Amino acid sequence: MGFVVVVAFLALFMMGFPVVYAVLLPSIAYVLIEGLPLGLLAQRVTYALDSFPLVAVPLFIFVGNLMNLSGITDRIFRFAYTVVGRIPGGLAQVNVFGSLIFSGMSGAALADIGGLGRIEIDAMKKRGFNPAFAGAVTAASATLGPIFPPSIPLIVYGSVTSVSIVQLLVAGIMPAIACTFLLMLTVLIVAIRHKHPRAERWPTFVEIIKSLLPALPAIIAPALMIAGMTYGAFTPTEAAAMTAVYVILISTFVYRELTLQHLWDSAILTARSSSAILIIVAAAALFGWILAVEQIPQTFAAALLTLSSDPLMLLIIANLIFFVAGMFLDSTTATLLLVPIIAPPLVMAGVDPVQLGIVTIFNLMLGLLTPPMGLSLFLVADIAKVSIRQLLKALLPFYIPLLTTLAILTFAKDFTLWLPRMIAQ
Repeated sequence: MGFVVVVAFLALFMMGFPVVYAVLLPSIAYVLIEGLPLGLLAQRVTYALDSFPLVAVPLFIFVGNLMNLSGITDRIFRFAYTVVGRIPGGLAQVNVFGSLIFSGMSGAALADIGGLGRIEIDAMKKRGFNPAFAGAVTAASATLGPIFPPSIPLIVYGSVTSVSIVQLLVAGIMPAIACTFLLMLTVLIVAIRHKHPRAERWPTFVEIIKSLLPALPAIIAPALMIAGMTYGAFTPTEAAAMTAVYVILISTFVYRELTLQHLWDSAILTARSSSAILIIVAAAALFGWILAVEQIPQTFAAALLTLSSDPLMLLIIANLIFFVAGMFLDSTTATLLLVPIIAPPLVMAGVDPVQLGIVTIFNLMLGLLTPPMGLSLFLVADIAKVSIRQLLKALLPFYIPLLTTLAILTFAKDFTLWLPRMIAQ
């Protein structure tokens, strides 16, 4: 019956059913056919959502929405332009650098695109950049959000696997910085080749300070959050709450632009986004329980371990699985459905669970840039007013730094883990 449930899910998904229905309908049918009490449905759903770490998800979504509506993203953009606008590529470099800064507050790729990305694309188009190129830079740099702390996908991963969320968040710092460097290098090469516009001169020290001061309260938020979690002052969930309070305070007393309407609009947007994520969490929990009862994970683990017992080879196999999954499923659904099946045999074989978490989420973020279900592609194409075909063509150079980052995460284990280990000491 377990395999029948899996096949039914795949069939409904391929027929075009929304993911929630494709997961939920076979699960409900299983409960009815097996004669289990209907109260079990409510019990499993309630148990899945009764999770303290998951509270961080709506809180970080709220932070991202609040930043967009209260003008913080504009200040981050101006600071990024002052610092890197003179580098060949100009606003394209600002796009990448600004995404790294903004990701330290939003924790989500789509929040990055919908917030700072919208500002960046409009500015690049006004300066004469090709709209498709502007969209490609925005989509590529948005992959930084889900691996640089705070990261909503890493929080979901940690809640599913019981891996330390603090360790996961800290482990994402170096990969995000490396990816930023490689993306900016790619922009530089493309900009020199196509003679893209840039700022007329390098900024003076005074100009840098003047642009830094308005953005500084927002920029230091991730550092305060990471320091607090590292030294045990608060948990990741409490850090999310502290970040939300911090953004409200600086928007009210420092920037003085926050209104009750901003709070209300942010709350409404957060409720909509959180509901979409948490309903998948609930449905996937029921689905995962059925697979566990039918011992599907154990069967898959045995089959996987027959292929190889080498941790690196298994990690490469996991790369392929999650990369393909990311083409069809959003990161939350893929994490909830696949990680409980794939992670245990890999960890049993010696793959570090923190490294696996970073590799998994980065693969799923690459899925946002690949057809047929690449959500970043559709959102960016809509903002930039270009076709998916044009956007994909402009994206081709950026797959090189992204895949290079993935290779580093896979083969250079210590690159990902040295910072969490150092902090743990």
